[in-house]
Amino acid sequence: MTTTLPASDAPNRSLAERRTIDYIPDDERHGRPVGQFTLWLGANLQITAIVTGALAVVLGGDVFWSLVGLALGQILGGAVMALHGAQGPRLGLPQMISSRVQFGVLGATLPLVLVCLMYIGFSAGGTVLAGQAVAQLSGLSPTAGVLIFAALVMVSAILGYRLIHGLGRLMSVVGVAAFVYLFSRLLAEHDVGALLAIRHFTVADFLLAMSLSASWQIAYGPYVADYSRYLPRRTSSLRTFWAVWLGSVIGSQASMTFGVFAAALAGHAFAGHEVAFVVGLGGSGAAAAWLYFTIALGKLTATTLNAYGCVMSVATISTGLAGRRSLSATLRTACIAGMLAIVVWLALAGQHAFLKAFSSFILFLLAFFTPWSAINLVDYYCVTKERYDIPALYDPNGRYGRFNVVGLVVYAIGVLVQMPFIATGFYTGPLADKLGGADISWIVGLVVPAVLYYVAVRGNRAHVPDRLILPGEASGAGTGGWVPEPVTGTERQSR
Repeated sequence: MTTTLPASDAPNRSLAERRTIDYIPDDERHGRPVGQFTLWLGANLQITAIVTGALAVVLGGDVFWSLVGLALGQILGGAVMALHGAQGPRLGLPQMISSRVQFGVLGATLPLVLVCLMYIGFSAGGTVLAGQAVAQLSGLSPTAGVLIFAALVMVSAILGYRLIHGLGRLMSVVGVAAFVYLFSRLLAEHDVGALLAIRHFTVADFLLAMSLSASWQIAYGPYVADYSRYLPRRTSSLRTFWAVWLGSVIGSQASMTFGVFAAALAGHAFAGHEVAFVVGLGGSGAAAAWLYFTIALGKLTATTLNAYGCVMSVATISTGLAGRRSLSATLRTACIAGMLAIVVWLALAGQHAFLKAFSSFILFLLAFFTPWSAINLVDYYCVTKERYDIPALYDPNGRYGRFNVVGLVVYAIGVLVQMPFIATGFYTGPLADKLGGADISWIVGLVVPAVLYYVAVRGNRAHVPDRLILPGEASGAGTGGWVPEPVTGTERQSR
């Protein structure tokens, strides 16, 4: 049973969000799939995606085949990411808590800890670039720019879901305008056709480009449903999938395409001067200020996603260990502040060589997310077929138990089989060397655990209920018929 609120007091009209990992009741659902498109379009029209695309050329590829490889990687990796996003409206839960079905209430802690490290690492790298843009806009030092940017991220992450989608809508408009302008300048002032005419196909460079974009998309998997879980429960899963997929693929491919051309034109001058080079292509004066603002806004959108997703993961870890079902507003704010303190420290310490090394370590961590993604998707779409016992996700003694040995073993195997194929500055496997340094670990990490998990659980589906069990419904699995806590009048005023 849920509390129905008057329309004037409905929680979804408030800018600040109160819920964390608890189920979103029907009377708090709102939005349409188009909001997913603008969010992921805006989140990918950003400087880090430009730099990622540039790596395809910096590391040896030509322009034409780099663009083709990047596009193919976007399509495949984006499909994996969007399949996760389509779970949000149906379950009404943030992404990582559903891992308790496959790994157990406590067993899900392992991938969650690694996800938090990824959020922190990506945020640190993005904060360095955003700090440069803020510094140029404000006339302050890069250190001050980093601190100002971190403060903006903290406010945005605390306000939560509705503001994040607002940032996505704003960035989708500003970002599209900025990229149209940049591409027009690029085409007007440089012979792009000559760059496209130079074609030297190699398998290694092509696979590298594919891996860069596919890994970029797959990295969104652990939190994409966080931003679709408020959609009405009857929202079409197919419409949600296409909205997420199109927004993320179009946005990231546009950014990476620009990065490819920028790196090809600039050569060695691009690395280490990414923000200045991109802005320089657009001109000076008011145009430069607008581009610096666009870069800062793009990173604000993306880094807020990371901070918010980190809170969801920390809440899932802490509630699982403490036997709670939600996180208080105070603890939520403390989590955001703690995460951003680490991010700022890493950003300030890593503005030079350290950040490059740390980024390689973060890319290495991606090997731990592809098996999680494969297991989660196979279980949701092929084994349970959306039939989750949501109250049991919060009960270590319930249907899913503390640890799911099968899921954890398959996950470990999925990580280990990738090691020979990984190619990063932090670690390179022996088979990656034979492939010319191409990293295809993400392919192995998706296929092997997906097959193993399906084979392992297809004959034993005792944990699968006969329907999707929502809070307040009897499950017969010792869940206690948990009901999501209502939003009181006092809480509405405090928000």
